[in-house]
Formats: sequence, C-alpha cells, structure tokens
Amino acid sequence: MNETLTRFLSGLVYVTLLIVATAYSAQSFYVLFGIFLIITLFEFCRILKVNFYLPIVIACVSYFLAAKYYTFKSFDLFILGFTLITSFSLVRLLFNTTKNELSSVAKYAYVLGYVIFPFIIIAKIPFSGIDFRPKIIISIFILIWTNDTFAYIVGKSVGKRKLFEKISPKKTIEGFLGGLFFSVVAGILISKFYFNPSEQHSMKSLFIWSVTAVIISIFSTLGDLIESKFKRIAGVKDSGTIMPGHGGILDRLDSIIFVAPFVFLFYQILYYVS
Repeated sequence: MNETLTRFLSGLVYVTLLIVATAYSAQSFYVLFGIFLIITLFEFCRILKVNFYLPIVIACVSYFLAAKYYTFKSFDLFILGFTLITSFSLVRLLFNTTKNELSSVAKYAYVLGYVIFPFIIIAKIPFSGIDFRPKIIISIFILIWTNDTFAYIVGKSVGKRKLFEKISPKKTIEGFLGGLFFSVVAGILISKFYFNPSEQHSMKSLFIWSVTAVIISIFSTLGDLIESKFKRIAGVKDSGTIMPGHGGILDRLDSIIFVAPFVFLFYQILYYVS
C-alpha cells in the first residue's frame, strides 16, 4: 500500500476513535486514554531503558483512582506542580545540547512527570465540577491538529529559518508562526460556532479559546521537540510501530501530554479569578 495512503488511513482511524470515544461518554473517554497511557508508558520506558513493571503499577492505580473517584484539590495541585516542574526541567534538557545521558532518578522522574501525571491531568480537563464536557478536550485536540497541520504547510511553503535544527531539522520559525496564527483563528471559530456562547459570555469564551490556542501552539511545539530529544538520546526514529506511517502512540500524543498541564493551569487561574 502507498505510504501516504497508509499514513492517512492510520491517522483517520486514530482521529475517529479519539473523537467518538470522547464524545460518547466519560467512561469510554477514560478507557481509551487509559489504554493510551499504558501504551505510551511502555514506549517511553523502552526509549529510556527503564523497568516497565513499577511504573505500570503506579500508572494504573493512580489513573484508576483519579478517574473513579473525586480527588482533593490539594492532590490535583500537587500533581500539577510536579508536572510543571518536570516540564521546565525538560525544556532545560531540550536546550542542553551536550547532555545525552540521563540518571536513573531523572528517568523515573520523567516517567512520572512527563507521562503518568499528564494523563491524569488530561482525564480532569473535560470536567466542570462533576459534569463531563467532551467538547473541551475535543477542541484542544482540534487546536493541536490545526497547529501541526498549518505549521507543516506554512513551513513547507515559505519556511527558511530553522526553529531548532539540531533536534528537528524540518521545523521552521515561519512554520511555527503559521501554526500559531491558524490555531488562534481556529480558537475563535471554536468559541463562536462549536460552543455557541450567549452574547453575555461571548467575549469571555473568545478570550479563553484564543489564549488556549496560543498556549497550545507554543507548548505543543515544545512537546514535539522534547520527544524528538528523547528519541535522539535513545538513537531511535519512532517511539513505536503501533500506528503504520506515524510510529507509536507517544509520537501522536507528545503534544497533548506536554500541553495539558499548562492548559489545566490556565483553567485553574480562571477558576480562582472568577
């Protein structure tokens, strides 16, 4: 089968499965992302060459408890804080061009703060109180896909200046700016037509989704670069082979697992301010 067609069909199945499972119910959403968590964790542990068994126990127990039961706000903030600290550590790792080895402590910290806790945060994002609002997480994925698509199109068309050539030679500054611009446009359209807020709340919704689009564009790009850094350290091209033409699940979810803590932080700030 033609490689482009294989990639398209594989991506279509992934997108359809994600949207249908998320939109159908909270339970199907939890199950799908629980499966994604297990596969992503396996791929990441293989890249880092760490034992898979202890992380999988921690992941399954913590994800089940977070999904099944309401957790205290202090616990949510602890997870968020640990994940954000890990994220800033990963940004430092990204820009450290001389570091090509990780200590055992760093590896297990990244397993927690880069994979396990972000999945717990993803599971919390579509909830407003006890109400499940699938449109929120679907919109976040739409913005990520918009950013990736237009960053590629603009970069391919007019991109000349490299964004981070040592890690990702194909990414350009023009592509990044193109992805950012069209993500904001998509955020405005989502606010106006997908959520269809009342006139009283239209400006607030427009603000929230415009800022969310900017956060997603910046941090999804960083997330993609950070996963590329891990693969360069490990000397592998893809995180796995489960998705023909795309690689592994981590290759598809590297953006959302890095974006989620920052979007969740933004929503927490909005909650406290309002």
